[in-house]
Amino acid sequence: MNDDELMRILHDQHARVLWSYVVGLTAGDAARAQDIVQETLLRAWRTPDVLSQSTGSARAWLFTVARRIVIDEWRSSRSRREVVTDRPPESAVSDGVEHLANRTLVMAALSRLSEDHRQVLLETYIRGSSVAEAALKLGVPTGTIKSRTHYALHAFKLAVEELGGAR
Repeated sequence: MNDDELMRILHDQHARVLWSYVVGLTAGDAARAQDIVQETLLRAWRTPDVLSQSTGSARAWLFTVARRIVIDEWRSSRSRREVVTDRPPESAVSDGVEHLANRTLVMAALSRLSEDHRQVLLETYIRGSSVAEAALKLGVPTGTIKSRTHYALHAFKLAVEELGGAR
């Protein structure tokens, strides 16, 4: 008998019992059990000594290999398989309330700043002007824009915290 015939006999004698055993190990996952049985039989085919063993010895070897495959899968990241569902998970839908609350907080914090600090933040952060452009528009040196921006941001942060905003 050649290896192909021995493999066919091994499959005919053990595949069904092996599959039943593996279904129990995989908590009833028939498709996964089928994959494990196929992998087990493939390993038997790659190990010619198993093909020539007696029926009891071959079955014991197959059960041991199948159990080890299940354990290895369980230990590996493959055991954390993706769950397929017909419904996507609920996603957050913005109703604009958070945006409105943030806008209100920013406006309240800006109103607590001095006129110079408010102007420099509006020019550099809201309008996106560079330091040089802001200096030209506000009529002050670039160094003044830099220092006012630094102190304005610090004052703005304190104002937001006082109003109960992000910490």
